[in-house]
Amino acid sequence: MRDYFIRRFLLIPPTLLGITFIVFLITRVVPGGPMERALQEAQKASEGGGSSGGQMMGGLDEEQIEELEEEYGYDKTIFVAYLQWLGVLPRERLLSKAEFRPLGKDKIGGNLVTDPDNEVLVVLKGSGRQAMVTRTGSEVQAVYVKNDKVEGGVNDFDNKGWKLRIETVSDRQQRWSRRNGEPKGKAPQNYDDRVVAYKTDFSGLLHGDLGNSTKFSEPVWSLIRERIPIALYFGILTIIITYGISLPLGILKAIKHRTAVDNISSVLIFIGYAIPGFALGALMLIHLGARGGWFPLFGLTSPEFSEMGFLEKITDLAHHTVLPLACYIVGGFAWLTMMMKNNLMENLSTDYVRTAVAKGASFRSAVFRHAFRNSIIPIASTLGQLITILVGGSILVESVFDIQGFGLLQYQALLDRDQTVIMGTLTIAAALLLIGNILSDMIVALIDPRVKFN
Repeated sequence: MRDYFIRRFLLIPPTLLGITFIVFLITRVVPGGPMERALQEAQKASEGGGSSGGQMMGGLDEEQIEELEEEYGYDKTIFVAYLQWLGVLPRERLLSKAEFRPLGKDKIGGNLVTDPDNEVLVVLKGSGRQAMVTRTGSEVQAVYVKNDKVEGGVNDFDNKGWKLRIETVSDRQQRWSRRNGEPKGKAPQNYDDRVVAYKTDFSGLLHGDLGNSTKFSEPVWSLIRERIPIALYFGILTIIITYGISLPLGILKAIKHRTAVDNISSVLIFIGYAIPGFALGALMLIHLGARGGWFPLFGLTSPEFSEMGFLEKITDLAHHTVLPLACYIVGGFAWLTMMMKNNLMENLSTDYVRTAVAKGASFRSAVFRHAFRNSIIPIASTLGQLITILVGGSILVESVFDIQGFGLLQYQALLDRDQTVIMGTLTIAAALLLIGNILSDMIVALIDPRVKFN
C-alpha cells in the first residue's frame, strides 16, 4: 500500500504541469488577454483626450506596446513564457534600450559618443544612471558614465547584475511581424540595431510568486490569501451541516422506508435539489431582505464591524451568513441522503445482516455495527474531494450576495481575462483535486479492509 501511495504522490507534479500548461496555452491563444485589455483602455483614453501622431495601436506607441509584451511574457515563445511562469527560467527585468544610430541621424548626445554606429548611451531603469555601451563585432560591453566621464570599468557594470544583448534590425522586424500577424516584409524599414540592458531574476510558481493581477494590480497570492478564509468558513459550515443532517436522515429513511417520514423528507430534499442556489438567493434577498428587512442584502459583515465587541461580531457574522449558507447547502442534501439510504437498504437485505439478527444481534446492532460500515464505503470514496469544497466556493451565490470569496475571484478573473489570477486559482484548485483523490483512496482503504493497494 505504501508503494502505491508513493507512486500516486509522485504523479501529482507531472499531472499538475500538464494541466497548467494546457490552461496557460489557452490563455495565450484566446483573444481578450491582458495585452488586448491594455490596448482597449489606452484606446478609450486616446479617444477622450485626442491622440498624437506617434501613437500606434490602441493609442500606445511602439515602446509602450513592447513594455506590455515584456511584462506579460508575450515577447517570448509560449513554452519559454510558461517556464518563466514556473520560475525555471529567469525573467528579464528593468529592460533599458537605446539604438545605434548611423551617422547623419539625430545625435545621441554627450561628448563620449564618438562612433554612433557602435557606441550608445543607455539610461538604466531603476537606477537612473547612464552607461556607455560599446560593441565590437558581436561582443558588447558597458561602463558607467556621469557628466560625460567614465565611472569605473567594465567589471563595475557587470558586478551590478546588468546584462547586455543586441537586437538587430531583423530581430525587431520579426517581433513586429509576430505582434501584428503580418509578413516580415511589411515591417517598418526605419529600424536600427539597438542594445538592451537588463537584469534577470527567478520568480515564478516554484518561488511562491504568481505575479500581479492585471485587474486589481495586486499580487495574486495576496488576492487568494484574502479570500481563502471566506471559502474555508462557508466550506466547513457546508460540510458539517450537509453531512450532519444527510447521513442520519439517510439512515432514518432506510429504516422508515415507505412511511410518511420517508415520503415527506424525499419531497422536501428533492424540492431543494431542484432549486438552483442562486435563484433561491435572489428570492430570499427580495422577500426576506428587501421587503421583510429580516436579513442584510449583501456582504459578510456590516460596515461598522471593526468597531463592534466580540459577541456583537459573532451575531453580525451569523446574521449575514444565514441566507448565503442556505443557498450553499440547499442542493447538497438529495444526493448524499439518497446514497446513504439506498446503500443501507441494500446492505440490510444481505445474508450477513440476516445471519447476525438470527444469532441474536439486535436490529440496532445489525444496522450500526454491520450494515452501516459497508454502506458508508461509496460515500467515503468522495470524502477526499471535500478538500476542494473548502476553497472552491460558489460563483453564483457569491455574486448574488456580493461576497468576495474564492469562487467570485475565479469568475471575475475569467470575465476580465486576468491571466495571472486564472493561472493562480487554477493551480491551487487542481492541486487540491489531485490531493483529494489520493485522500479518498486512503479513506476507502481505512474503512474497507478488503481493499489492498498493491
